[in-house]
Amino acid sequence: MKKLLTLFILASSFTVSAKQPPNIIFIMSDDHAAHAIGAYGGRFESLNPTPNLDQLAKEGIRFENAFCTNSICTPSRATIISGQYSQTNGVLDLDHKLNPDKQYLPIELKKQGYSTAIFGKWHLKNEPVNFDYYKVLPSQGRYFDPVFLEKDKGEWKKNKVTSKGHSSDVITDAVIDHIKNRDKSKPFFVMHHFKAPHGFFKYAPRYEEYLANTEIPEPASMYFQPNWGSEGSRGKDDSLRNYLGSSVSNRNQYINYHSEYFEPTSNNQESAHQAYQHYLKGYLRLVKGIDDNVGRLMDFLKEEGLYENTIIVYTSDQGMMLGEHDFQDKRWMYEESMRMPFIMHYPELIKPRQITDLLINNTDFAPTLIELAGGKAPEYMQGNSFVKTLKGKEEKGWREATYYRYWMHIIHHYVPAHFGVRTKDYKLMFFYGKHYLPESEHKKHYWAKNYHGEELETPHTWEFYDLKNDPQELNNKYEDSAYKEIIAALKEELKNQRQELNETDSNYPDIKAIIDRHWND
Repeated sequence: MKKLLTLFILASSFTVSAKQPPNIIFIMSDDHAAHAIGAYGGRFESLNPTPNLDQLAKEGIRFENAFCTNSICTPSRATIISGQYSQTNGVLDLDHKLNPDKQYLPIELKKQGYSTAIFGKWHLKNEPVNFDYYKVLPSQGRYFDPVFLEKDKGEWKKNKVTSKGHSSDVITDAVIDHIKNRDKSKPFFVMHHFKAPHGFFKYAPRYEEYLANTEIPEPASMYFQPNWGSEGSRGKDDSLRNYLGSSVSNRNQYINYHSEYFEPTSNNQESAHQAYQHYLKGYLRLVKGIDDNVGRLMDFLKEEGLYENTIIVYTSDQGMMLGEHDFQDKRWMYEESMRMPFIMHYPELIKPRQITDLLINNTDFAPTLIELAGGKAPEYMQGNSFVKTLKGKEEKGWREATYYRYWMHIIHHYVPAHFGVRTKDYKLMFFYGKHYLPESEHKKHYWAKNYHGEELETPHTWEFYDLKNDPQELNNKYEDSAYKEIIAALKEELKNQRQELNETDSNYPDIKAIIDRHWND
C-alpha cells in the first residue's frame, strides 16, 4: 500500500511539473526595414528608435541574413503562412487570393494542440477561416479608429466592428485582451500584425515632437551612384530615370514623395533632402509607436508569468527603400527592400546575445515554428526549419543562395519585373521587364488602371553586386571580367533553383522566351 501511495505521489508530481508546449507570438510589422531597428546598426542607430526591440534581440537571437522571396505585402504574407514560394502557393501579386486550404501554418499548429488567433493586418483577401479567432483589418485598413472584421460577428466582410485610437495601440490592446481571456488548457499561437509603418504615414499625436529638431542621416546613394544599375533599372543612357522606381526626390514624373508635400523645385538634390527629412520623420515616428507597443506587450507577458515560456518573433513582411538610390517603397531586389528583420526570443532554448549569418527566407518561418511546437513541417512546404541554429548547432546542407522574384511589372511604383539569387557575398539579378499576363488581358486587371506610358516592356538586363566590397550596391560589376566565373556559377545556381522551386515559367511563354534569349547576354 505504501509503495502504491509513493507511486501515486510521484505520478502526481510529474503531472504538475509537466511543461506545456511554448506559446508563440508572431509579431509582424508592415514595411519595417531591418536598418530602421537599432540592433541592426546602420545610420539610424544613434537615433535610438527601437529600445524594446533592441532589448528583445539582446535577450535572444538576431538574424543578419533574413530575406523575403517577393517584396510586396500580399505575396510575402502568403509565403509566410504557406511556407511556399509564389508560383507554388499561387499568390504572385496584390490581385491574387490565398486559397483558404493553404493557410497551412495555423492548420499545422492546431494539429499540435494550439489555439490560434490573428490580429491586425491580414491582406490575403479570403477569410482567415483556419484560425480559431481573428480580428483583422479589411484590406490595408485605417491608421486611426480602424474598422476590423471579427470572427463570429457575421458573414465575412460584413462582420465589421469599430474601434477608437491609433491602429498600433488598438491592435496591441486586442492581443493583450485575447491572451488574458484565452483557453488556458492549450498553448496559444497569436499573430500580432501591425499596419505601421506602411506608407501614408499617420502616427499617433504623441510622437509629433519625436525627432522634430533632428537632422536624419541620409544615404549617400540618394545623390551619388554613377555605376549603379543597368538599362533594366535606369533605361539606356538614363532614359527611364524619370519613369522607373518611385522616388523620394522629384525625379519620378508620376510618383515622388516631394510633390506630395512640397512646392516644385528644379533642384533635384534640394528636393531629395527636403522630402527625405519629412519622409523619414513620419516613418520613424510610426516605428517608435510599434516599439512602444512591443514593450507594452513584453511587460504584460512578464506580469502574467508568460514571458519565459513564450516564443516571441519580431519581423516585417519585407524591407523598405528609405531613400537609397532615391527610391521609396519596396519591390526591388536591392538590399534595403529584400532584407527582413528577424528576431527570436525564447529563453528556454535560445541563449541571449546570439547573432547568426544563416541565410534564411520567409518560406522557413512556418517550418521552424511548427518544429518548435512539437511537430514536423509537411513535405508540401518548400522552406526549412532552422531550429538547430536556435539551439546553437550547425545546420547541415543549408542553402547557399536565396531566390527572389518580383512579378508586378510597372504597377503602382514603376518597378520592372525581375528575379535573382543572393548569397552571403554576391547578388545576381535579371530584369526581364514584362508582365506575366498576355497583352490581350492587360485592361481586364486592376494593375492596368495604375499604368502610365506606352511601353509595356522595359529593357532586359543583368546586374551583379559584390556585397562584401560594395554593401551599398553602388557598382554593377556584371561586365567586369574579374567576376566571370562567379557570375557563371550564380547563373547555374539560379537556373537550378528555378527548376527546384517551381519557378520555371512554363505557364508564361512570353517571359520564358525573354529569359532564354537573354540568358547568355
